[in-house]
Amino acid sequence: MVLIPAHNEAATVGAVVKEVRRRYDLPVVVIDDCSTDATIAEASAAGAIVLPLPLQLGAWGAIQTGLRYALRTNSPFAVTLDADGQHEPAALAAVLEPVLTQKADVVIGAFPERASALRRVAWSYFRGLTGIRLEDITSGFRAYNRAAMTVLASPVASLLDYQDVGVLLILRRRGLRALEVAVPMKPRTQGVSRVFNSWWTVGKYMLQTSLLCIARVGHGRGSRSDQE
Repeated sequence: MVLIPAHNEAATVGAVVKEVRRRYDLPVVVIDDCSTDATIAEASAAGAIVLPLPLQLGAWGAIQTGLRYALRTNSPFAVTLDADGQHEPAALAAVLEPVLTQKADVVIGAFPERASALRRVAWSYFRGLTGIRLEDITSGFRAYNRAAMTVLASPVASLLDYQDVGVLLILRRRGLRALEVAVPMKPRTQGVSRVFNSWWTVGKYMLQTSLLCIARVGHGRGSRSDQE
């Protein structure tokens, strides 16, 4: 199952859904996070299953909703990608392959070159704070197996706001394996990053994520995720 969280992405979500469906025989689910534009109509017209949220939950809340839906419909794996067109559907097979061959429980489609100087500083800081050795820790292009989905659909994961460091810490604590696959990404054509769009948002993100790390959310049983 392919999961696409969306908030006011009417300009791009239809094309993303169509491209995924053209390339793969997989159900595509768009989780609409209280959009005020035509996101739902565009996604439905393109052939997606649409899950409209009654309350705005943010990107991670939308993804978690999708993961729970995937579990309820007995999907063996799920791939998440953004609705803004940055992620290349052609790379979906490469991201999914290590999950299908049981080399990893979660795979991140990585493109570190996309990062601004500010984002690179944030990544380096959190890698030093957590010991996570993955390069692109904020990429939303990810594949999860059922074990990873079950962990991330749990109540403890509902406390998170972002699909990045906190998610990786929880997975590591449960001994699940994570690795990266290099993928191409397109420049953003619509909107701005939800995290790195203002100093206020960046400050809030850095504080919340730092507290997660200091609280040692991921402390416990180690995994091979950071060794691969």
